[in-house]
Amino acid sequence: MASRIEGDRNEPVNEQAVANIYGAMRTELNQVYSKITELEMEVSEHSLVIGAIQPLDPSRRCYRMIGGVLVERTIKEVLPAVQRNKEGLEEVIARLNEALEKKKREIAEFEAKYKIRIKKSDGEVKDDSGRKEGSAQGVLVGPAGASE
Repeated sequence: MASRIEGDRNEPVNEQAVANIYGAMRTELNQVYSKITELEMEVSEHSLVIGAIQPLDPSRRCYRMIGGVLVERTIKEVLPAVQRNKEGLEEVIARLNEALEKKKREIAEFEAKYKIRIKKSDGEVKDDSGRKEGSAQGVLVGPAGASE
């Protein structure tokens, strides 16, 4: 009896429940995408800082924000810490990418199991690509036509 209750909990009871679960899965996927993007921006900021302070004299003073407090340090002290932070962020991004792929597989399996098809997204993607190609061709052709 306990296994039957667990099975009922795992299986959606109607189409609305399937749609709700699918929506929640898509929301989680979008959250992982946005977190990866946010962390990639931080990595690029760290790279900019490393690139800016690396050629400077290691004994030169610099300031670093630690927990909302601006602290005076030397480049010699700050550079390794910034590089470690960047490496840590890159590791987190790698783990999030793995989680993203796992979530994509889960969604694909869910779509296959419940035969979910999204027609609007496919149509919009095709329409957008067609419009982009058309507008790009128009831009390229415009000056050539004007010179004739």
